[in-house]
Amino acid sequence: MRDAGLAGHGGAAFPTHRKLISVAEAGRRTGRTPVAVANGAEGEPASFKDKTLLRDAPHLVLDGLQLAAEAVGAGEAHLAIEAGTGLRAPLTAAIAKRAEHGADLLPVRLTEVPRRFLSGQSSALAEHLSGRPALPRYQRPPVRERGVGRAPTLVQNAETLAHLALIARYGAAWFRSAGTEDEPGSMLCTVHAAGHRPWVTEAAFGTPLRQLVPLDSGVQAVLVGGYHGIWIPAGQAAGLRLSAADLGSPGAGVLAALPADRCGLVETARVLRYLALQSAGQCGPCLNGLPRIAAAFSTLAERGAGGDAVRDDIARWAGLVEGRGACHHPDGTARLVRSALTVFAGEIDEHGRGYCRGAGGAPLLPVPAEEY
Repeated sequence: MRDAGLAGHGGAAFPTHRKLISVAEAGRRTGRTPVAVANGAEGEPASFKDKTLLRDAPHLVLDGLQLAAEAVGAGEAHLAIEAGTGLRAPLTAAIAKRAEHGADLLPVRLTEVPRRFLSGQSSALAEHLSGRPALPRYQRPPVRERGVGRAPTLVQNAETLAHLALIARYGAAWFRSAGTEDEPGSMLCTVHAAGHRPWVTEAAFGTPLRQLVPLDSGVQAVLVGGYHGIWIPAGQAAGLRLSAADLGSPGAGVLAALPADRCGLVETARVLRYLALQSAGQCGPCLNGLPRIAAAFSTLAERGAGGDAVRDDIARWAGLVEGRGACHHPDGTARLVRSALTVFAGEIDEHGRGYCRGAGGAPLLPVPAEEY
């Protein structure tokens, strides 16, 4: 994994070999047998890549889970998915088929987690698998040192494990034949464009964004990375590549092209309200900060309302919540807020004068109706 340069595909892009080493060493140091978890709990509403992978190539993910479990010396293997996705039955059949053929060293326990934005966060997942509510806990000690049942726990994204299985089969040089020197390999992206159903595509790192998402004159901005990602003006995005060097982080691989006849403030306000409602409510930044930011941003999204005072309050509050949460939920939300204030600054001024470019079309970004 070190030679291949594989990094995590759940959003954080942490080097996979370092996580494997850390869990294995924690197991030796503590005398506790590690636990391995395949994270297919895709809480990001705009992302469908892991669901697609688990539906179309489940054995690739399960191969990777077995290899990772063996590498860290795990005594348990889990596959976590969201409830209500329709994946439980086919995955149960796939696991049973592997057991019938003696393909696995460890039996795999399939678990459904609540359909919430934070359920797939590593510590929330460890808590759920330990029999407690699926809520994040403070990051010290990290899950890789104390996770499921207080044992060192490897929580690895489903797509990362699929790549791991392919690297084990074909080698590090094969993996590096795609992508760039600094970011080898490929990633799955969920693409949203007005008038189309979202689709999942695989692209090598370094691929120009203009080849993945429509960036014609009818598009004003692109959301990159999902609801903890950033907005980028379409003209700027046309010159960027799918890479951390260009984007900061592609996150979970969400690319959403916002049409020129939709309002970026309205779209962002909907997402921020959803993110505030999805808070675990365990710390001040989430319990108090995110609802206040979401409410103020909704004011900006109204015609004839808002202005510099509200804009300044939102920017200040975003700085106050960042780096202070039990998990990174406030940080990701603040990242989205800052980018929206910058990219849609002109729209804020137009709203203050009573004008909105949105023509009342269907929202681009999905927000679960029961949570809105």
